[in-house]
Amino acid sequence: FQYFDGRPVDPALASRMSDIQKHRGPDQSGVYAGQGIALAHRRLSIIDLTSGRQPLSNEDETVWITYNGEIYNFEDLNRMLAQEHRFRTRSDTETIVHLYEQYPEKFVSMLRGMFAFALWDESDQTLILARDRVGKKPLYYYLDDEKLVFASEIKSILCHGDLRLDIDEQAVSDYVSLGYIPAPKSIYRQIRKILPGHYLKMTGGNVRDFCYWDIRFQAD
Repeated sequence: FQYFDGRPVDPALASRMSDIQKHRGPDQSGVYAGQGIALAHRRLSIIDLTSGRQPLSNEDETVWITYNGEIYNFEDLNRMLAQEHRFRTRSDTETIVHLYEQYPEKFVSMLRGMFAFALWDESDQTLILARDRVGKKPLYYYLDDEKLVFASEIKSILCHGDLRLDIDEQAVSDYVSLGYIPAPKSIYRQIRKILPGHYLKMTGGNVRDFCYWDIRFQAD
């Protein structure tokens, strides 16, 4: 979660939010707390079992990430980035960090895989929430005038406590009609899903939504 006024964060709260999702990552947990920001992670170890702990940072700890998924082209990207960056792990997580440093405006579109992540740039005070092209990995967020709270599951967001929540009647109708709630809606009006193929970029409480990919139906 992030406080827009830079107030101190509670790492214990971030840890509790993370522990709610222990079933998603039983192998390891971690928390990063910075100026007005906290990132937490539960890990299911698949790639780089010994050194791929998260939240993970770049070399000077100015860029941090918590990430779930798999980047299929990370080895190709690593070879491209190796001349400019020093890799400390063999995980695809670190690929995203260095790719952002090298190509901050287009790095998400260069990733091939299934993923949801939060990336924090301490230097620019910028937070990026991104979701893969077809939305295989879930990512929810709550936004008001003071803060942004995000997680892979709504029940982690509900741990925060200081939330204004109303049931979204249209989402209830969608669920009864379709059997699921399509993005960007959730059962709560104030909690939204990141759209597939999109990412949110937040700087100082200013939130912008970017579409980096969509299905094309042209003949080519």
